[in-house]
Amino acid sequence: MSGLSSSHASHAAAQRCALSVNLNKVATVRNTRHLGIPSLVRAGTLCLQAGAHGLTVHPRPDERHIRAHDVKDLAALLAQWPGREFNIEGNPFHNLMGFVDSVRPQQVTFVPDAQGQFTSDHGWRLPEDAERLQPLIAQAHAAGARVSLFMDPEPAQMAMARAIGADRVELYTEPYAAAHARGDADNELARYREAAQAALDAGLAVNAGHDLNLDNLTPFLATVPGVSEVSIGHALLADALETGYGAAVKAYLAAIASSY
Repeated sequence: MSGLSSSHASHAAAQRCALSVNLNKVATVRNTRHLGIPSLVRAGTLCLQAGAHGLTVHPRPDERHIRAHDVKDLAALLAQWPGREFNIEGNPFHNLMGFVDSVRPQQVTFVPDAQGQFTSDHGWRLPEDAERLQPLIAQAHAAGARVSLFMDPEPAQMAMARAIGADRVELYTEPYAAAHARGDADNELARYREAAQAALDAGLAVNAGHDLNLDNLTPFLATVPGVSEVSIGHALLADALETGYGAAVKAYLAAIASSY
């Protein structure tokens, strides 16, 4: 950034994308035995020490990875890290809202997963889902949480997300990641760029997540405007198995920095 003016550099730094580390897969490994290892609190601590801006969990009803005590344990950890954020994601019509009310995270991400769904694979449909989401968004706000809606990159839906009270949208990035892996990402990037701009124009902030990794993250952030946060779990844990949590987090922070 040496070529930027000081005011431009300060603005760019202020807009830099945050990294939230999703710990679901750490819990998946732990749950294969009854020994309590690897520890989610230890993993979260190492990620925060390395500079992660927050931690994400998705406590599904079947507890196949995150369990109720993990949510409480990680909330207690993050209480010791002022300025870092806890993001709890899940379907608000299942078990999510109890965690929101009891833990009061900084951010809650509403995801339209079915019971037992393998992984998140689509966003909310608006206006179809609007009426039933609106009171739950208000409930999360009453608990002090920012609300992000998990959405497909469809520009026409962004204004409605804002109209029902959402603060952010999290763009579901698997289609982009798949296109990038094929070497054909330009069309998908154009879709995400348009959707993000529509969200920003509607007064929403933009998050992104799903299958982002060290290969595809930088070009995504360099092209898609105004991304405030990325949530990354599976790929980051895969890298951490080879390099350690701290080195993996620093690599993702460097990938974010390289996009500016």
